[in-house]
Amino acid sequence: MSEVGLGPVMFVAAFVLIFTGYPVAFALGGTALVFASLGVMMGYFDWPLLFALPERIFGIMSNYTLLAVPFFIFMGTMLEKSKLAEDLLTTIGKLFGALRGGLALAVVFVGALLAAATGVVGASVVAMGLISLPVMQRYNYSLELSTGVICAAGTLGQIIPPSVVLVVLADQMGISVGDLFRGSLLPGLMLASLYGVYVAGVAFFKPSAAPALPAEELAISRGELLRQVVGVMIPPLVLILVVLGSIFGGLATPTEAGALGAVGAMGLAAVRKRLTLKALRGTMDETAKLTSMVVFLLIGSTAFALVFKGLNGDLWIEDLLTGLPGGKIGLLIVANLAIFGLGFFIDFFEIAFIIIPLIVPAAQILDIDMVWFGVMIGMNLQTSFLTPPFGFALFYLRGVAPPEIKTSQIYRGVLPFIAIQLLGLLALVLFPELVTVMLDR
Repeated sequence: MSEVGLGPVMFVAAFVLIFTGYPVAFALGGTALVFASLGVMMGYFDWPLLFALPERIFGIMSNYTLLAVPFFIFMGTMLEKSKLAEDLLTTIGKLFGALRGGLALAVVFVGALLAAATGVVGASVVAMGLISLPVMQRYNYSLELSTGVICAAGTLGQIIPPSVVLVVLADQMGISVGDLFRGSLLPGLMLASLYGVYVAGVAFFKPSAAPALPAEELAISRGELLRQVVGVMIPPLVLILVVLGSIFGGLATPTEAGALGAVGAMGLAAVRKRLTLKALRGTMDETAKLTSMVVFLLIGSTAFALVFKGLNGDLWIEDLLTGLPGGKIGLLIVANLAIFGLGFFIDFFEIAFIIIPLIVPAAQILDIDMVWFGVMIGMNLQTSFLTPPFGFALFYLRGVAPPEIKTSQIYRGVLPFIAIQLLGLLALVLFPELVTVMLDR
């Protein structure tokens, strides 16, 4: 086997291990060591290249940009523990409840607000599944609409900043986190609006699937309702303004803004008298688990990339992608199809760490705008939360949904929203201005 052939075999071997269920970080790291050994024995790999691995791992541990990840995870988890989502859903549900489809619209609205306030998918889906799903079932909402809108609205935290996946993408693509946050704001709001339009369409054409709440359930004065709405809206809006405003205004880096958001989330919990030792311990445990997962994936992918490059696998990928028919369009189609397809089987972190470093050099050679490309990838990765059978949002909702709701019903519920995601992705391809208008270009 030639040096050129060893790289593709390594690539395939890694994915075979991943698809068999072996832990991704160990699949990547193990594949790297095995193929480094094979390469040395066959004379295709210089063993001293591996001496750079400790330095690269230290670079990961000291990466200032990635330090934003635990801060945003902590902020989102603390807000979930402080029951901000519960307060929002209950109150906004009353505000929209008089409309057909009002509860589902409230889920979309709160999902977008929580996305901007937390950036954590699991917390949003679980909170809305526990609070909104029983209410929608009590008032005879369609099971498919109920489960689909909860899963879809909960994933908005991946494209509406501040988003953990956007921080990771910015690091892997070598672009500014702030630029990626700015570029993703309009596409994220567009996607939330498309969800709302779909819900309104279902309510209009099939009223029995999304009925309005009975008048007796809304027996509250306008003044009291307004007071409740203002009371639950102001805290997250202030937090959003502080975090995103400091980034967009150039007053703070995303890492500094994340730290400020984490402190702000604790402050909100304290104001509501919910900053307990149990909540703080649970938040810190969740933050440590997710951050450790990200770091281990990064270490595995770094080892894989080092050996893959030593075997000239990166040149094979680069030649393959830059030689596609259609140039830029060909690369965009193949990259998006690959990411969308992998989203059916593996996690968005795994896709970001394995695939993105391989396609970015080809995109740079073809002079593709990296921020626009990054937002497009971010929206595509968001779809991986919804695609059966391994979409994480589906698992989160399945874990809190009543046992009488079948997994197949949840799968059917998300299908229209996957179509909406693809429509939003197409809009990004056709109208790059959705991203670039926020970048002062």
